[in-house]
Amino acid sequence: MFQTAISLILFLFPLAYSPGPGNMFFAANGARFGFRSTIPANAGYHIATWIVTVAVGLGFITALDRFPQLFVGLKIAGSLYVLWMAWKLFKAGTLEGNEEAKPATFVDGIILLILNPKAYVIIALMFTQFLQTSESGVLASVVLISTIFTFNNLVAFSIWAVVGDKIAGYFRTPESARMLNMMFGGILAAVAVWMLLS
Repeated sequence: MFQTAISLILFLFPLAYSPGPGNMFFAANGARFGFRSTIPANAGYHIATWIVTVAVGLGFITALDRFPQLFVGLKIAGSLYVLWMAWKLFKAGTLEGNEEAKPATFVDGIILLILNPKAYVIIALMFTQFLQTSESGVLASVVLISTIFTFNNLVAFSIWAVVGDKIAGYFRTPESARMLNMMFGGILAAVAVWMLLS
């Protein structure tokens, strides 16, 4: 189990810490509203991550194999959702005193995970490499892998949210804040297109 955990962490490191839809989402929200405001969405995302990962490990992925149109639907819905979040950020004003702009919520975090088809691909790939197939060890292996995967992502997303928060410290004037919002809105829009085309 220990050797599997170490191998899994090494496998996940470049996937979790490189720029991706989740990381950019939380970096943008950290920059816009501060690290603390990202905690509810982060909690929602990672509670959903653990549940979905366990479900995939126990066989949910067969439904996606049998119904590939479900995967396509998730891809389109996820891309549109991230694009909508990007638009809200892009049109936001200054970093402070804007009543229209609100930080991502617990539910936003759940939706982001559920509508992210790349998460399912990574989870399925992870299980093909690390799942113990002995009958007695399957459940324990699924729980271990799901927990490591979820915690690793939580750390990565938190780091990106902190980085976003620190960057925002240099953008406190209305003009620079607007520029930062447009920049991260543009990044999220690019992520939405990336999710759709990948």
